Amino acid sequence: MPKNPRTTSRIRHTTIDCTHAYELASFWSQVLDLPMHEDDKPGDAEALIEGAGLLFITVPETKTVKNRVHLDLQPQDRTRDEEVDRILALGATLLDDRRNPDGTGWAVLADPEGNEFCVERSAAERGD
Repeated sequence: MPKNPRTTSRIRHTTIDCTHAYELASFWSQVLDLPMHEDDKPGDAEALIEGAGLLFITVPETKTVKNRVHLDLQPQDRTRDEEVDRILALGATLLDDRRNPDGTGWAVLADPEGNEFCVERSAAERGD
């Protein structure tokens, strides 16, 4: 049966609840080297990262448990370890180091509000 594109859905945004939308979006904007929406200003309750579809929404409650969904990042122009160091310098925290002596594995980090994400090996490191 052929698919009718008018009856399907697509993901428009991945929404991340947070305490300070603009500040957290600013962190992720630097991590991804992508701009925030031109209308976003400090103190806004919503902030969008252009090109990534990440929408940050201020909510009253704080994060209390492990994420059920997380982002896996793959560096484009540096090694996994260089990317981990860069993101840590931006304000992330290393939660779990799953990197192996043979170069495989990943690092689990948390953004400034505690949302977990992983940094994997680059395509070059994978041999892709």
